[in-house]
Amino acid sequence: MKSPAKISVKPLKATHEGEVYLAEDILLPCAVLEDGTRVLTQTEFVKAIGRTGNVKKGKVYLEEREAEVPVFLSANNIQPFITPSLLTSAEPVPFVTLKNLKGVGYRAEFLPEVCNVFLDAKDAGALKPSQTHIAERCRLLLRAYATVGIVALIDEATGYQEIRARNALEQILAKYLSDHKLKWAKAFPDEFYKEMFRLRGWPYQELGYRFRPGVVGKYTNDIVYERLAPGVLDKLQELNPVNESGSRSAKHHQWLSEDHGVPELKSHLSGVIALMKASSSWRGFQRLLARAYPRFGEQYALPLEDD
Repeated sequence: MKSPAKISVKPLKATHEGEVYLAEDILLPCAVLEDGTRVLTQTEFVKAIGRTGNVKKGKVYLEEREAEVPVFLSANNIQPFITPSLLTSAEPVPFVTLKNLKGVGYRAEFLPEVCNVFLDAKDAGALKPSQTHIAERCRLLLRAYATVGIVALIDEATGYQEIRARNALEQILAKYLSDHKLKWAKAFPDEFYKEMFRLRGWPYQELGYRFRPGVVGKYTNDIVYERLAPGVLDKLQELNPVNESGSRSAKHHQWLSEDHGVPELKSHLSGVIALMKASSSWRGFQRLLARAYPRFGEQYALPLEDD
């Protein structure tokens, strides 16, 4: 009877490559793969922790099960310090380099995990003399970065941080904005403008805001849309541009998504109105606003004016 054929997984391609300088002579080639995985090349990874020779596999027994790990983690005296989460990270990641060559790496998070294993073993007095240099090397590495830091270092070295920021922004905008203009519905409570007018010392008209000062629109952008989520105001101005007559064909809030954008707007306005009511001056309100709802970006800075 033939054994079932193994399912081959096509290696992911690298989209960005670079080198991370960690400490002294430690320079690690790294890459960001097409699914966002950050990897450190396997051979240089092993050298970084002070090991030499070919990369081989060993076995460990954890929770009564056998698992394959790099040989530098297979020593019996190291096994008590290996966690289940480390076994997941220990799986080598095959990939294709930008030059279309085959590469093998370890996930970036694996390096600090390995370092912690050897340092924990050293602190427990479990290391052999032949392993102490690895622990010293690991201590040096951990001084250079933290688990989150290694990801940031790779993103900087490869230039991926720009793509990461762009992808994150796209996800935010997809949640907050609609792909079509919604039917108009009242979104801003009267209290929002009543309190704004009170703090600015302007007379308020119950029948509407046709004669409100032009700066009210700028204040609204700053108080609300600039602080709702990153990039939202820029995208709204793109979706809802000023026409030849100097006005907009719709209200900005008509482009917010019904399931997320509109509820977030209502929640934000509720908090802002509470700050307004708690303030006796425009300057005092601005200070509370800056503390409670920091601005995303600095496209429009609300002037700190006195009453």
